[in-house]
Amino acid sequence: MKARIAGVAWLAGVVQFFVVHGIAQSAWDRPYSWARNNISDLGNARCAVQPDPTPRYVCSPEHGLTNGSFVVLGVLLVVGAVLSGPLWRRGTTARVTRVLLAGAGVGFVLAGLAPADIRENQHVLGALLIMGTGNVGLSAAGAGLAPEVPALLRRAAGLLGVVALGAFGLFVSGHYLGLGMGGMERVAAFPLLVWVSVAGAYALVSPAVTRCGPLSVPR
Repeated sequence: MKARIAGVAWLAGVVQFFVVHGIAQSAWDRPYSWARNNISDLGNARCAVQPDPTPRYVCSPEHGLTNGSFVVLGVLLVVGAVLSGPLWRRGTTARVTRVLLAGAGVGFVLAGLAPADIRENQHVLGALLIMGTGNVGLSAAGAGLAPEVPALLRRAAGLLGVVALGAFGLFVSGHYLGLGMGGMERVAAFPLLVWVSVAGAYALVSPAVTRCGPLSVPR
């Protein structure tokens, strides 16, 4: 039962995030660009030119909806990490991985409660938790998941985590490789959400995972 709740939490969190993302970006008078604009631009509370890291005019009428979506996503990521025990091995690796994934959830909550143009330092901390802590957890998830979890899901976690961490480094250093600032940020932030949604779907429908108790043997 706990695994099903975790699956629902992860799926619902990611789905509502992308739905709200689409609603918020469509409300802009000036077209919102996935390449030129940060994700956080959708949550900025004031209309103004943002000079860093690249100049752009930001005016997001649905910033309140966006920030609420960040908070909801963060809470549901934490719920999923706490309740997804049957997906994981017993042992330190799995426990640390789940804490790191929950850290990404805390980051989304911080990002939602502290818009980048209002409380920048807290917002930056949230972003570091999402793209730093969360992606380290994603990279380690392959080793922490139970053997009964499909190998593709375990291997995808490691691969996506490495790609996302590399993209995070490029984003922070200002190397966008033709994707634009917003494009590189999404390569750093979205793999975690993609993987979590797939893992959530697996936890929701797999009879092996949804039985009571952990799947795996102690390490």
